[in-house]
Amino acid sequence: MSTVTILGAGVMGSAMCMPLSDRGHAVRLAGTHLDAEIIDSVKATGRHPKLNVKLPDGVTGYQHDAFAKALGSDTDLLILGISSAGVNWAIDRLCETLKAPVPVVMITKGMHPEEQRLAALPGRVAAEVKRRTGIGLRIAAIGGPCIAGELAVRRQTGTVITSHDLPFAQSLCDMLECEYYHPRLSPDVIGVEICAAFKNFFAIGVGWAAGRLEKMAATENRAFNHNAAAIIFDQAIRELMVLVRAHGGAEASVWGMPGAGDLYVTAQAGRNSRLGNNLGRGLTYSQTKDGPMKGDTIEGAELGVTVAKTLRAMMAAGALDARSLPLTTAILDALTHDTALDIPWAAFHRM
Repeated sequence: MSTVTILGAGVMGSAMCMPLSDRGHAVRLAGTHLDAEIIDSVKATGRHPKLNVKLPDGVTGYQHDAFAKALGSDTDLLILGISSAGVNWAIDRLCETLKAPVPVVMITKGMHPEEQRLAALPGRVAAEVKRRTGIGLRIAAIGGPCIAGELAVRRQTGTVITSHDLPFAQSLCDMLECEYYHPRLSPDVIGVEICAAFKNFFAIGVGWAAGRLEKMAATENRAFNHNAAAIIFDQAIRELMVLVRAHGGAEASVWGMPGAGDLYVTAQAGRNSRLGNNLGRGLTYSQTKDGPMKGDTIEGAELGVTVAKTLRAMMAAGALDARSLPLTTAILDALTHDTALDIPWAAFHRM
């Protein structure tokens, strides 16, 4: 069996210890500089304090300054489990540590903004490592509806593994598949990656409906606001399709597990949905970050702020039809102008 090193001891990176260990692979879990308490707990008791589970016996914890030791010369696969905000930090660690090529799979969700388009993070990582070290990486990414807390207790989970190197992606599917973890192959790198990143962004909009319900007058029948959430969900899928098509991705990724499936689970709970809930209650992004979500990493919001300039440039140049992206525009405006999220209902029906 293989030796796998995971860089990033957050909930998703650590949850990957389960299928890896259950398939008999040796797992080394290296934290980032933000994961010191997690790694201390794993080393002392085997327990992950955020997942609230005991990791499998044999998972070895390493602090961030011992990443080179964790990687060693015998790692067969490196999993990058860092947040999108930590990608540059991870690139620095790879460039100072790698002495020879190591296959890499990313579970990080995000996009890299270029002047007139968005680029997938796996390509960005591989290009930077090649430019700075001369080392070429076989690289893949995992997307799809996977809640870390469910994977950590071995509940049925389906994902998509994508790469321009299809034999490598298939080998990863074979390496990870077990009774409860079911990866499938996709050649659509850009489509999967756009869906993986923007499902967090659009979950903010879906979460808005529940927050707005709290501000609405109670009715005799105690009605909820699910109709509104469903309209926004539908619009999010439509706009995901626009974004994926514009970047040359496949429609199947949008209506499949990377898009509709992942948006569904993300909208059920989590930090992106909670931000939307707060926006629905009338708070702005900064008020939420300074108040009820102080200290939280909200990847959908960080993505929106990061890619806003590029998306607006694409709309101005005609590479994206702004009329087809009213929800995207509304969320971008709320995040970057720090204003109320105003859902443009009528525009949804004029595309």
